[in-house]
Amino acid sequence: MDIHQFTAKKRNGETIRLEHYKGKILLIVNTASKCAFTPQFEDLQRLYIRYQDAGLEILGFPCNQFGSQEPGSNEEAAEFCQLNYGVTFPIFSKIEVNGEQADPLFKYLQEAAPFRGFNEKNIHEKLLKMMIADKNPEWLIGDSIKWNFTKFLITPDGAVAQRFEPSDTFSSIEQEIERLLA
Repeated sequence: MDIHQFTAKKRNGETIRLEHYKGKILLIVNTASKCAFTPQFEDLQRLYIRYQDAGLEILGFPCNQFGSQEPGSNEEAAEFCQLNYGVTFPIFSKIEVNGEQADPLFKYLQEAAPFRGFNEKNIHEKLLKMMIADKNPEWLIGDSIKWNFTKFLITPDGAVAQRFEPSDTFSSIEQEIERLLA
């Protein structure tokens, strides 16, 4: 199984088959516009500009499951990204990434790339773990997505190469993108 077998809904409700991206490196991200990690849109857009012509596509999936940080409509989520961060990569319809209503793509991504655990030496991860323990302790268990801006790097043939947590550096993501492009 690979991600090309899944579909996604564009923000206008139209369904697209992810096989449309076959042959490209993908970075799939669950996003939110009112999150402490929201400025990562700048880094995501920078990566997109730098590597799009080489075969990178970034797919953003707004999600309101984490602290209700994406409360608006599909269109409002996309407009926020474009107006505030100049985002030109696709922003899809809002989805859920955890629980019974989780999008099948994100269920698959979690199975294919399990959670590596929290790095207690990283202050951002330590604080994130404390916040999750307070607000959504059920997400501390297993491979669920822990917060907004979890990223999954996908190979051109649709395999999940790596999972990046919200606190992972963009230099580490960029190194892995370059490794796949080589």
